[in-house]
Amino acid sequence: MDGMPEGSKLSWDAGPTSFASFGDIPGNLCSPTDGWPRSFRNLNHDAAWEHLAAASNLHSVKFDPTGRWRADALNFQPCAETSSQDRYAVQQIHIQGRVWTLSAVFDGHLGSHTVEHVTRHMPIIVREHLEVITQKHGDRVVPPPLIADMFAMSIRAFDDAIANDVLELFPGGLSSLSRLSDSQIQEVLDDQLSGGLNYTKARLCMYGTTALVALVDPDHKNLWLANLGDCQGLMVSETGHKGWDVEVLTRFHNGENPLEVQRVMNEHPGEPECILDGRVLGAIAPFRCLGDTPFKQPPEFTRRILYNLYPGQHDTSPWEEFLMRNHTPPYISSTPEVTHYPLDPSPRAPRKYLILCSDGFTDICGTNQRAIVDQWARAAASSSSRELDEKSLALQLLWQALGNDPTSVSRVLTLNMDSPWLDDVSIVVQCL
Repeated sequence: MDGMPEGSKLSWDAGPTSFASFGDIPGNLCSPTDGWPRSFRNLNHDAAWEHLAAASNLHSVKFDPTGRWRADALNFQPCAETSSQDRYAVQQIHIQGRVWTLSAVFDGHLGSHTVEHVTRHMPIIVREHLEVITQKHGDRVVPPPLIADMFAMSIRAFDDAIANDVLELFPGGLSSLSRLSDSQIQEVLDDQLSGGLNYTKARLCMYGTTALVALVDPDHKNLWLANLGDCQGLMVSETGHKGWDVEVLTRFHNGENPLEVQRVMNEHPGEPECILDGRVLGAIAPFRCLGDTPFKQPPEFTRRILYNLYPGQHDTSPWEEFLMRNHTPPYISSTPEVTHYPLDPSPRAPRKYLILCSDGFTDICGTNQRAIVDQWARAAASSSSRELDEKSLALQLLWQALGNDPTSVSRVLTLNMDSPWLDDVSIVVQCL
């Protein structure tokens, strides 16, 4: 399942009209100048839950017959005029008669083409690398550090292929472009009338996505998290006496992380504008991601290849503003930060939930995230087995984050506004 929203409009005729103020909408996307107050439809509890579920592209997978190990996922964007660029993936990987699980969230930017490609194909590359390393070890268990290395290597290889597949269209690679006219390059790239394979390859280079990918082994003893960008992984663990511990497993790879800032500056000495206003080359927020080839290749790649991709770039000034600072690429890394987390598969082990979320979720939670997750975990723990089977854990978490009452959820669902008032939200909740 790739977590692509259907984008269908819902009817809000069931609720009376109410009005929302600027401070009523969670997150940071709205502005005080957006014409407040704004109307919304105040739905009752059942209608709010039903409409939230319908707008969230829900998906659930049971990884064992009892349902103890499962994953619930969603992708939510309430603005009907806007398509979400978030995606999720939840799947089982069958290798040598044994079953691994992979779950992930991806937060695309600039367009949806690359995030869709990553969501569908990156798990395949991980599986292929996993097959190779398990075959090499035969009946022996692969040590966790080797799995971590394999995980990082597979993701890097996947990202490298995005640009390399385009460069292979031109014998001699990037250096050969100086011998070709724009029309000759266009003739290679713009092959839509003959299937569009080259065009599709080149288009992937124009966009990007962050990624947070979780891998669990067949014995359910190990979890690996591979992180690129500003998605977040949380481990929610039962501590006894109905208590829960919320542990952040990932670090943001952006200008808010001084270690990331220092890493990029160390990689580009003498280039004070490699980071400008907290952004790479002054243009893009994540310091690690997939795609975004203009930040990973010399400027000639963008100027000769991407500028010549149909329909062309009529205004190249936004591109040139950061390309003029591109001296020693790559500036964005495709090397994920991989974390290993040991698991206890015994039946009496305390309950654990792994939460993978895009930055849209952290945005709506704000400084209350730990309290929101704790309240959600307590509610889930008190639910009956039937309730847990019937209701998505991810949807319950989103409901909690949006205010945990029908009016708060209705505001976000039905706000009368043409532009997005919330960032895209993707959540995967995996029971461990």
